[in-house]
Amino acid sequence: MEIKRYRKFETNKFYPSHMGEESHHVVNEFSMVVRAGNRIFMRGQTAFDLEGNFHGENDVIAQTENACRCIKQLLEESGGKLEDVCKLTTYVTDRNYRKDVYSVIAKHFKGVYPVSTGLVVSGLALPEMLVEIDVEAVISEE
Repeated sequence: MEIKRYRKFETNKFYPSHMGEESHHVVNEFSMVVRAGNRIFMRGQTAFDLEGNFHGENDVIAQTENACRCIKQLLEESGGKLEDVCKLTTYVTDRNYRKDVYSVIAKHFKGVYPVSTGLVVSGLALPEMLVEIDVEAVISEE
Protein backbone atom coordinates (compact mmCIF):
# COMPACT_ATOMS: atom_id res chain seq x y z
CA MET A 1 0.00 0.00 0.00
CA GLU A 2 1.33 3.39 -0.96
CA ILE A 3 1.50 6.06 1.75
CA LYS A 4 1.64 9.72 0.72
CA ARG A 5 2.17 12.65 3.06
CA TYR A 6 0.77 16.06 2.13
CA ARG A 7 1.83 19.48 3.40
CA LYS A 8 4.66 18.41 5.67
CA PHE A 9 5.60 20.99 8.29
CA GLU A 10 7.55 21.59 11.47
CA THR A 11 5.56 22.93 14.42
CA ASN A 12 8.10 25.62 15.30
CA LYS A 13 7.80 27.07 11.77
CA PHE A 14 4.02 26.75 11.43
CA TYR A 15 2.78 28.42 14.60
CA PRO A 16 3.43 32.17 14.86
CA SER A 17 5.98 33.01 17.53
CA HIS A 18 3.62 35.41 19.31
CA MET A 19 1.09 32.61 19.87
CA GLY A 20 2.10 30.01 22.40
CA GLU A 21 5.83 30.18 21.78
CA GLU A 22 6.39 28.37 25.06
CA SER A 23 4.16 25.46 24.03
CA HIS A 24 6.06 24.85 20.77
CA HIS A 25 9.69 24.84 21.83
CA VAL A 26 9.94 21.20 20.74
CA VAL A 27 10.24 20.71 16.99
CA ASN A 28 7.81 18.10 15.70
CA GLU A 29 7.56 17.05 12.07
CA PHE A 30 4.00 16.37 10.91
CA SER A 31 1.88 16.23 7.79
CA MET A 32 -1.48 17.92 7.34
CA VAL A 33 -2.77 14.77 5.60
CA VAL A 34 -1.60 11.19 5.24
CA ARG A 35 -3.18 9.09 2.52
CA ALA A 36 -2.67 5.35 2.96
CA GLY A 37 -4.14 3.62 -0.07
CA ASN A 38 -7.70 4.93 -0.20
CA ARG A 39 -7.78 6.08 3.44
CA ILE A 40 -7.21 9.69 4.37
CA PHE A 41 -6.16 10.78 7.85
CA MET A 42 -6.18 14.51 8.50
CA ARG A 43 -4.67 16.43 11.38
CA GLY A 44 -7.15 18.44 13.40
CA GLN A 45 -8.24 21.57 11.56
CA THR A 46 -8.64 24.76 13.55
CA ALA A 47 -8.62 28.53 13.17
CA PHE A 48 -5.25 28.30 11.41
CA ASP A 49 -5.45 28.39 7.63
CA LEU A 50 -3.07 26.33 5.53
CA GLU A 51 -0.47 29.11 5.48
CA GLY A 52 -0.45 29.42 9.27
CA ASN A 53 -2.65 32.54 9.62
CA PHE A 54 -5.10 32.59 12.52
CA HIS A 55 -8.77 33.42 11.81
CA GLY A 56 -11.56 34.31 14.20
CA GLU A 57 -10.02 35.21 17.52
CA ASN A 58 -12.80 34.83 20.13
CA ASP A 59 -15.22 33.78 17.33
CA VAL A 60 -16.05 30.07 17.29
CA ILE A 61 -18.15 30.38 14.13
CA ALA A 62 -15.29 31.97 12.15
CA GLN A 63 -12.88 29.34 13.49
CA THR A 64 -15.22 26.50 12.48
CA GLU A 65 -15.75 28.03 9.01
CA ASN A 66 -11.98 28.15 8.54
CA ALA A 67 -11.55 24.55 9.70
CA CYS A 68 -14.24 23.34 7.27
CA ARG A 69 -12.71 25.27 4.35
CA CYS A 70 -9.32 23.71 5.13
CA ILE A 71 -10.84 20.23 5.38
CA LYS A 72 -12.37 20.57 1.91
CA GLN A 73 -9.14 21.89 0.38
CA LEU A 74 -6.95 19.23 2.00
CA LEU A 75 -9.29 16.45 0.91
CA GLU A 76 -9.16 17.70 -2.66
CA GLU A 77 -5.35 18.02 -2.60
CA SER A 78 -5.08 14.40 -1.48
CA GLY A 79 -7.51 13.11 -4.10
CA GLY A 80 -10.69 13.03 -2.05
CA LYS A 81 -13.85 15.03 -1.61
CA LEU A 82 -16.24 15.89 1.22
CA GLU A 83 -18.47 12.94 0.32
CA ASP A 84 -15.57 10.61 1.20
CA VAL A 85 -15.57 11.71 4.85
CA CYS A 86 -16.48 8.82 7.17
CA LYS A 87 -15.74 10.21 10.63
CA LEU A 88 -15.55 13.62 12.25
CA THR A 89 -14.25 14.17 15.75
CA THR A 90 -15.00 17.67 16.99
CA TYR A 91 -13.36 19.21 20.04
CA VAL A 92 -14.76 22.39 21.63
CA THR A 93 -13.42 24.23 24.65
CA ASP A 94 -16.87 25.24 25.93
CA ARG A 95 -20.10 23.23 25.85
CA ASN A 96 -21.96 26.42 24.86
CA TYR A 97 -20.09 26.45 21.52
CA ARG A 98 -21.71 23.20 20.37
CA LYS A 99 -24.78 24.78 18.72
CA ASP A 100 -22.76 27.25 16.66
CA VAL A 101 -20.06 24.73 15.74
CA TYR A 102 -22.50 22.04 14.65
CA SER A 103 -24.55 24.55 12.64
CA VAL A 104 -21.45 25.36 10.58
CA ILE A 105 -20.54 21.67 10.23
CA ALA A 106 -24.11 20.88 9.11
CA LYS A 107 -23.85 23.51 6.37
CA HIS A 108 -20.52 22.21 5.03
CA PHE A 109 -21.31 18.48 5.33
CA LYS A 110 -24.94 18.54 4.19
CA GLY A 111 -25.80 15.20 2.58
CA VAL A 112 -22.56 13.50 3.65
CA TYR A 113 -23.81 11.74 6.84
CA PRO A 114 -20.45 10.90 8.49
CA VAL A 115 -20.31 9.39 11.95
CA SER A 116 -19.40 12.03 14.49
CA THR A 117 -18.03 12.31 17.98
CA GLY A 118 -18.07 15.58 19.89
CA LEU A 119 -15.89 16.26 22.91
CA VAL A 120 -15.71 19.15 25.32
CA VAL A 121 -12.09 19.63 26.34
CA SER A 122 -10.35 21.89 28.83
CA GLY A 123 -8.12 23.36 26.15
CA LEU A 124 -6.49 22.94 22.76
CA ALA A 125 -2.89 23.52 21.63
CA LEU A 126 -3.19 27.30 22.05
CA PRO A 127 -5.57 29.26 24.29
CA GLU A 128 -6.94 31.19 21.27
CA MET A 129 -8.19 27.96 19.70
CA LEU A 130 -11.85 27.23 20.47
CA VAL A 131 -12.59 24.33 18.11
CA GLU A 132 -10.70 21.56 16.33
CA ILE A 133 -12.04 19.02 13.84
CA ASP A 134 -10.36 15.68 13.01
CA VAL A 135 -11.32 13.88 9.80
CA GLU A 136 -10.99 10.35 8.49
CA ALA A 137 -12.10 9.56 4.95
CA VAL A 138 -12.11 6.67 2.52
CA ILE A 139 -11.95 7.36 -1.20
CA SER A 140 -14.41 5.25 -3.12
CA GLU A 141 -12.90 2.78 -5.58
CA GLU A 142 -15.48 3.75 -8.23
